[in-house]
Amino acid sequence: MSEWRQPWFPWVSLVARLVLGVVMLVAGALKVTDPETAAQAVRAYEILPGALVSPVGWGLPFLEIAIGLLLIVGFGVRAAAVAAGVFMIVFIVAVSSAWVRGLAIDCGCFGGGGQVAPGQTKYLQEILRDVGLLLLAAWLWLNPLSKFALESDPSTESSARTGATAS
Repeated sequence: MSEWRQPWFPWVSLVARLVLGVVMLVAGALKVTDPETAAQAVRAYEILPGALVSPVGWGLPFLEIAIGLLLIVGFGVRAAAVAAGVFMIVFIVAVSSAWVRGLAIDCGCFGGGGQVAPGQTKYLQEILRDVGLLLLAAWLWLNPLSKFALESDPSTESSARTGATAS
């Protein structure tokens, strides 16, 4: 499998790791300071039962921060990329569901959330952004080997020669 890998793949993985990690970290950090608003954003989607809204609204930011930090430092990259990818799929489905059902809400992706005027929705942009982030997560799942990662993969012979690391 490594015969098709190119020497620039670890650099692309570094960029993917940092972009996805920073997005996850910032999204979580902006919500963690206001858990009530985060719960309001979850509630606005009208998907979860009421009993789950607060735990998801309160817990989601901490998970986003943890995933973001793992990606940024390069520890457990493949697992963190899978987790981020699952989040992106859930977000894409949730935003698509709100759009199809005619809800007029702010996604709450970077704080805020809740009802907005019908002309203020940005569903297409939100979905396209999350698809792009999902593609970065998929790249990292396939190519966790990256430059400047905290964790290295001892089974990767080229990591010692190229200075690349993987998880």
